[in-house]
Amino acid sequence: QVQLVESGGGSVQAGGSLRLSCAASGFTYSRFCMGWFRQPPGKEREGVATIDKYGKTGYADSVKGRFTISLDNAKKILYLQMNSLKPEDTAMYYCATDYRWYSCLLNSIAYNYWGQGTQVTVSS
Repeated sequence: QVQLVESGGGSVQAGGSLRLSCAASGFTYSRFCMGWFRQPPGKEREGVATIDKYGKTGYADSVKGRFTISLDNAKKILYLQMNSLKPEDTAMYYCATDYRWYSCLLNSIAYNYWGQGTQVTVSS
């Protein structure tokens, strides 16, 4: 059974940094996508960044140049390094994974497995 557990959220002032982690267990697929998504208060969930088994990454335009997704394949830990945080980055952040696709999508409907989320709050 696939399990994802996020950690690393918190409160930070604008311009600060946070690193989110997502510990994954229970899957040994030959290919997979992993991604970070976020849901701001009162808004729909949106894609932030994705990475595949081979390290190919994709980012939402709103975070390009500020956020970096990475994956420790051996430990099965997904990271999201967030720099130059802005108040509009405030959201619940979720990690997700799926094994069905050859290309990783930033669309949440493409992912079947989700963590419980970790809150990130950025104050101005």
